[in-house]
Amino acid sequence: MLRPFLLPAVLLLLTSLAGAAPPRQPNIVFFLVDDLGQRDLACYGSSFYETPHLDQLAKEGALFTDAYSTCPVCSPSRASILTGKYPQRTGITDYIGAPMKPEQWKRNTKLLPAPYGDRLALEEVTMAEALKTAGYATFFAGKWHLGPEGWFPEDQGFDINKGGIDRGGPYGGNKYFSPYGNPRLSDGPPGEHLPDRLATETASFIEAHKDKPFFAYFSFYSVHTPLMARPDLETKYKAKKEKLGLKAEWGQEDTRQVRQVQEHAVYAAMVEAMDQAVGKVLAKLDDLGLKENTIVVFTSDNGGLSTSEGSPTSNLPWRGGKGWMYEGGIREALLVRWPGVVQPGSVIHEPVSGADFYPTLLAAGGAALPKGYPGDGVDLKPVLKQEPQAADATPRTLYWHYPHYGNQGGAPATAVRQGDWKLIHWFEEDRYELYNLKMDPEEKTNAAAAQPEVVIKLKAAMERLVKETGSLLPTTNPAYDASKPSGRGAGGGGGGKRKEKEKAKEE
Repeated sequence: MLRPFLLPAVLLLLTSLAGAAPPRQPNIVFFLVDDLGQRDLACYGSSFYETPHLDQLAKEGALFTDAYSTCPVCSPSRASILTGKYPQRTGITDYIGAPMKPEQWKRNTKLLPAPYGDRLALEEVTMAEALKTAGYATFFAGKWHLGPEGWFPEDQGFDINKGGIDRGGPYGGNKYFSPYGNPRLSDGPPGEHLPDRLATETASFIEAHKDKPFFAYFSFYSVHTPLMARPDLETKYKAKKEKLGLKAEWGQEDTRQVRQVQEHAVYAAMVEAMDQAVGKVLAKLDDLGLKENTIVVFTSDNGGLSTSEGSPTSNLPWRGGKGWMYEGGIREALLVRWPGVVQPGSVIHEPVSGADFYPTLLAAGGAALPKGYPGDGVDLKPVLKQEPQAADATPRTLYWHYPHYGNQGGAPATAVRQGDWKLIHWFEEDRYELYNLKMDPEEKTNAAAAQPEVVIKLKAAMERLVKETGSLLPTTNPAYDASKPSGRGAGGGGGGKRKEKEKAKEE
């Protein structure tokens, strides 16, 4: 029997519980940087570039050592993040702007690249559209590059679009400085810096929507070419380079030189300006008291640019860079701060994919996965909580398929990773390369001949995924002339004399 003197307290408790509001869905802030190499952050080992805000984010959240984009170039991986699908399922397998059809191909290469789509279909349910159904306000700032007008962010679930158009870089107006010449971003005062402006727009959106769940997707144009920086930061890094006695050093990747040392002052300045922009947005979350109820994700769309267009960064110890199927082209920085889920200072070694953000963030926001979702991505919450896996759990298979010639020297290839093993199939020579990423992270020793059983196993997984995803393949080029110089890697990034001119100009 309840004692009379306890009755008022019990009634008060019951009344309080009955009237308590359900916990609010977490806000989501997603930072996507263009062409950022994994090793371009101090928290990932850079001793030249300075990234204090991101280093602090790593201390407050989780740092992934084995995070991957789903493609070594931008548009496909961006489509993958927004849909949770491998790029092959969206039809976007190359950067939008490359020749789309085999009959448009003019380069002297052994193969004709596969055709691809030049826009993200409106029928795709994007992350923004899914979160809107769960009550989120949605915002986009920066680089889109997923289709022409009519397929811009505002057509794909974003309430607000600041700067997202069809271009792959800030090529209008004064590029990284106002006037921008961007039809979705009004010009600021002359000389205003684009990363800071986009950070201001993102912070303003957050403040305006602080009382309801919001999804802010800040997709940097930085650190993509053109290589341009604020004069004060460029001066800072020129002095730092001189003080440290750093000089450019070059290795060789097939026909391309590849940068071996991080010492490019302009690029370093671009990285720090990007870090400052992130810091500006994070400071707004702090000022508004939203930090504890906001998931923050930071990553990149492909590896750092090391073999083309000025080759501004080094991805060592990873091999290659943007446009290549080696680790330098696909392994990414990934930082996640999720209060109450992620233990601050966590370092997570589980291999994860850019397709995983979709199911993870939809589940966090209370949004349902679309009917028929193929399951290319997985909910990372158990990984973020570092829940133990079953001892007999089968290693997950990650998949990449790039049936194109990039501008950075790479060639058509498919790859899979399972556990520590990674298999690459190069289509030109029908050649397989096998690497144990634990024993040989630099991908120096092809173990295919020594490990035939592993090759057979991974090849079967590769062929299954090619079929399941409807991946298109390159075909023989009937116009190829072996007596003429190869067109492999030629194009936007250039090669030979053009590359040398760019390198001299940008250093």
